[in-house]
Amino acid sequence: MAGSGDAVSKGQEVPFPVAEFDHDKLQVVANVTLHADVNEITPFIENLMKMISQMECAQGKEYEIELALREALANAIIHGCKNDCTQKVQCCVACDVDRGMLIVVRNPGNGFDVDSVPNPTMGDNVFSNHGRGIYMINQLMDEVKWMKNGTEIHMVKY
Repeated sequence: MAGSGDAVSKGQEVPFPVAEFDHDKLQVVANVTLHADVNEITPFIENLMKMISQMECAQGKEYEIELALREALANAIIHGCKNDCTQKVQCCVACDVDRGMLIVVRNPGNGFDVDSVPNPTMGDNVFSNHGRGIYMINQLMDEVKWMKNGTEIHMVKY
C-alpha cells in the first residue's frame, strides 16, 4: 500500500472514535499515513478498493466510497496541508458488517467552518471552482461529520 502506514487487522486498537459501531465487529481495513501529495491518492485508493470490494459491508457501494474518499483526501492535501508534501494526512477505513464502512481522514491544517462553504448548486456558486467536493461527499455518504474544527472528517456508508 502507498504511504508510510500499513493495513492493520481486527483486534488492534482503532485510533479514532467509532460512534455506534460495535468494536467487536469492527475490522480495520487500513490505517495509513500518506504524504500530503495528490500523487499518492490514486495508488492508495486502488489498493484499498481491492480490499474493500471483497468485504460484505461495501458490496454495491464501492463507487460511492471511492469517490467520497478521493474527495476527502484531495481536500485534506490541498486545503488542509496546502499541498505541502512534508506534511501528512491520516486515513483510517474500517468495516462493520452490520453498520457498513467507517472512513476517517485527518489533516494537520488549521481547519475551517464547513457551514461557511457555499452550496455549489445555488446562484453564482454554480460557477465557482470550490465547494463541490464537500457537496459530493455529503451526497454520496450516508453520514458525514466534521470534527476538530474541520481537520477531521468521519464518513459512514451503510
